[in-house]
Amino acid sequence: MTERSEAAGQRLTTRETAERLGVKPETVYAYVSRGQLSSSRAPGGRGSTFDAAEVDALARRTGRREPASASGEPAVRTGITLIADNRYYFRGVDATELASRYAYEEVAEWLWTGELRPGIRFTAPEQAVAAARRAVGALPVHCGSTDRLRVAVVAAAAADPLRFDLSRETVLGGARSLIPALVAALPTAGGRESGTADPDEPGASSGLAAQLWPKLTARRPDEPSLAVLDTALALLIDHDLAASTLAARVAASARAHPYAVVSAGLGVLEGPLHGAASGLAHRMLAEVLERGGAAPVVADHLRAGRRVPGLGHRLYTGEDPRARTLFGLLERVPQAGPALAAARDVVATTARDVPLHANVDLALAVLSAASGMPAEAGETVFAISRTAGWIAHALEEYGERPLRMRPSGHYTGPRPPQPPPSP
Repeated sequence: MTERSEAAGQRLTTRETAERLGVKPETVYAYVSRGQLSSSRAPGGRGSTFDAAEVDALARRTGRREPASASGEPAVRTGITLIADNRYYFRGVDATELASRYAYEEVAEWLWTGELRPGIRFTAPEQAVAAARRAVGALPVHCGSTDRLRVAVVAAAAADPLRFDLSRETVLGGARSLIPALVAALPTAGGRESGTADPDEPGASSGLAAQLWPKLTARRPDEPSLAVLDTALALLIDHDLAASTLAARVAASARAHPYAVVSAGLGVLEGPLHGAASGLAHRMLAEVLERGGAAPVVADHLRAGRRVPGLGHRLYTGEDPRARTLFGLLERVPQAGPALAAARDVVATTARDVPLHANVDLALAVLSAASGMPAEAGETVFAISRTAGWIAHALEEYGERPLRMRPSGHYTGPRPPQPPPSP
């Protein structure tokens, strides 16, 4: 039986019609007044009912009805990222291939525009960098990198008088300047030799990975290490509707400007189950290296009722393709040997009973542990990289109906009317 025949003869209440169309009840009656929808009085004369087939036809004409996923959960139309068969794709192109061939900025441009611009570099205006650095500099010394990034976004927004212009070119121009401004606002992890170029300076010709590296560690980078960082940035740009991306799209649906969209994403990213997960994996690897093996460390995690960090991903039945790509590059980094062996020991130890595979958090932990970076370095890489993905989703959402992401609450409290509370 087809959906059309199932809907034939079915009557919907005003609320059901509003939910099916993704609008408010007042809008349903506006459709009626404009002749786009017909209504009948409900039995008993209370309220109106609507023909389900007619409602569905209106939903198709207006594009207001959102699809549903295979699990029955709401889904959002997007042409940015597809995850299927243990692989993921940016605009139909294998994301790991893109990240292996092109720099972060080039992949970001591809995600935003569908066009490849070889050699593109993002630069930030001096005013935005100065404002972001002043704001970040006023924070307590103990603040984490995500705290600094959130403050830097607000400062950069205040310095941009065009932030409320949601036209495509203005949003793209702001994005190309915001990302390097965020990097420049972070404090340097160590001093530089006199006479070396300052990668923070607006207009610096070096790529974003080279600008970010001294913010993460005082060690000077070699080419293989920079290649890992740049590839990690490119791989992490987007991953479908992750929690932070959904928050970013909700903000964009309300027509928040791009800086506010990024702020929404950063707020969710800080959770230990999302962007901060690599820090847990970093600390675990450090303990494995200290204790000489993964077995006692894994046992301690399990005894405490904790998941072993860096393993498994709900969207992949096999190894996370991002982890596989980064592990391949980390093999070319001599100083990464011990941390890489520790990560593989963790995987082998847990695989004795449960077939879990490494995810990207474990690969980021190997990079940070091998490069003298703090545990939160992976979270910083994640946040800087994913900013481009949030912008991509904002651009897509700006083209949709405003405020379409408004689910109805399923009320479980006391049924009214209830007496007023007494003091």
